[in-house]
Amino acid sequence: MEVKDANSALLSNYEVFQLLTDLKEQRKESGKNKHSSGQQNLNTITYETLKYISKTPCRHQSPEIVREFLTAMKSHKLTKAEKLQLLNHRPMTAVEIQLDTIGNTGYVTKALTGTSYMKKHTGLDIIKQLLRNEG
Repeated sequence: MEVKDANSALLSNYEVFQLLTDLKEQRKESGKNKHSSGQQNLNTITYETLKYISKTPCRHQSPEIVREFLTAMKSHKLTKAEKLQLLNHRPMTAVEIQLDTIGNTGYVTKALTGTSYMKKHTGLDIIKQLLRNEG
């Protein structure tokens, strides 16, 4: 995985997990050791981030799952940030969507939380079907 422009897009937890896993493997293959304090700091950050993120559901995702999820959520007219929040947080109930909205500066706005009962639950069904919490 290659980052072409670090400031051009938001990354999902899955993308961060893949990027750090690939970097870790490349470092192992190249046989580079901890030479400088800067490299040691980078190794620590990579290790701690992978340790945390590997305990989240993103480790079970694939590009196909992400693509299917984004396609299925098109009818909800969510922003990229809102889709990213749903992808990363995976709310499984209407209450969790509401808590995400309150706790995270309101990314998932009226698109799911303030709309009709049916639209909200259709969105939840998509999340439950495509983003199951496995493991």
